[in-house]
Amino acid sequence: MFSEKDSTSIPVNAQMVTDGFRAAGAAPGDTLFYHGSLRSMGMVEDGPRTVIDGALEAAAPHGTIAMPTLWYHVTSQRPEDFDVRTSPSWVGALSEGFRRDPRSVRSNNFSHSISAIGQRAFELTSGHDKCAPLHTPWSETAFSDGSPWWRLNEWNALYCFIGVDMLVCTMKHYCEARLVAEYLARAEPSRRDALHSRLIHFGVPGGLWPSYNSGAMGELFIVRGLVKTARIGSATILAIRTRTFVEETMTLLRNEPEKWYNKEFLEWHRECTCK
Repeated sequence: MFSEKDSTSIPVNAQMVTDGFRAAGAAPGDTLFYHGSLRSMGMVEDGPRTVIDGALEAAAPHGTIAMPTLWYHVTSQRPEDFDVRTSPSWVGALSEGFRRDPRSVRSNNFSHSISAIGQRAFELTSGHDKCAPLHTPWSETAFSDGSPWWRLNEWNALYCFIGVDMLVCTMKHYCEARLVAEYLARAEPSRRDALHSRLIHFGVPGGLWPSYNSGAMGELFIVRGLVKTARIGSATILAIRTRTFVEETMTLLRNEPEKWYNKEFLEWHRECTCK
């Protein structure tokens, strides 16, 4: 994962955060979703709270901000131990500070929860444990219709990366899950169960999945002019709308599977799509 080095000599306040997000494309009433490194920005006054307040102002009035607040580690945690109220986020101080903010509400999913603050926070995070099933290597509701990740795409959120690149992009798994479902739907009905059994299944060693290099794809998006850039302190912001991200990712993976998939998954893909 690329992460810009911290520069503690640069003081960062909430107005600088607001200005950075607005320069990246945040608009009134927006849904603003971000990954990031707190230290990459510099010496942030009051830590994550300042970033939250600045982000809220960037989307004001009536905006919503959100972050991934991922808890699950396959080697050390059990899904049944997840507590939506208390289980910490492991994806950085910015994310954990967001989760702990008293204004924050969190979606109920052990592997891919998000937390949100603002006008549509409850709407964004609700029902994550009750979605229709969609196969992933994690829970069946992680990225399905009705999940927060689905809503982020439906709402065309502004997706920002602060001091990090798109290698950390969690939305990639939304694309992967939908492409797997698409490939299985194209397979001969009599072969679907066997093809499905060869995918990664939660709690079962081995299996296939269309993992791809989202960092390299992000660099391609930058070259193609799909990403806006701005700054907060010493950190670069990369910003792209979720619909653009999803549509462009899925188009590239559909049209150039040989470029993005490993040979094992590519063979599985061919078995699905060749009649």
